[in-house]
Amino acid sequence: MSDRQFIPIRIAVLTVSDTRTTEGDKSGQTLVDRLIADNHILADRKILPDERAMIADQLRIWCDDPEVDAVISTGGTGLTGRDVTVEAHRDVYEKEIDAFSTYFTMISADKIGTSAIQSRACGGVANGTYLFALPGSPGACKDGWDGILRYQLDYRHMPCNFVEIMPRLTEDQRRK
Repeated sequence: MSDRQFIPIRIAVLTVSDTRTTEGDKSGQTLVDRLIADNHILADRKILPDERAMIADQLRIWCDDPEVDAVISTGGTGLTGRDVTVEAHRDVYEKEIDAFSTYFTMISADKIGTSAIQSRACGGVANGTYLFALPGSPGACKDGWDGILRYQLDYRHMPCNFVEIMPRLTEDQRRK
């Protein structure tokens, strides 16, 4: 860490599941607990079914909301026919953060071996908002937060982090 002061960011959590309720949403709760413990702000939380258009619409709503800096979804990143979260995220992304997927797979492989290839975790940016899709298990949410997001969403993390470039994410939209 550096001498920089911590800057809390506002994070929305989306659980994608055809069956989960708020009471049974262990993965979403894992993310909420971790982001709050790390002094960030829970901006919103929702559960949606595995419906590509609904997921993409909700991501766009949060991307248009100035009170949301980042979105983390959990669920729907696998290979089955109903797993459409990655496609919904990519419908919204302006830029994909390719290395997020790669690094998440590396972290997962250390814990679950070759089974890590079945995850399609991904990350991107749209309208100045970070979007991350994690698998639907609490363990995967812990891995994604503890291994990547807690550092990249912390302004004090050096040599670089996502927070320090947030003001520049929409610089292409400004007048020259």
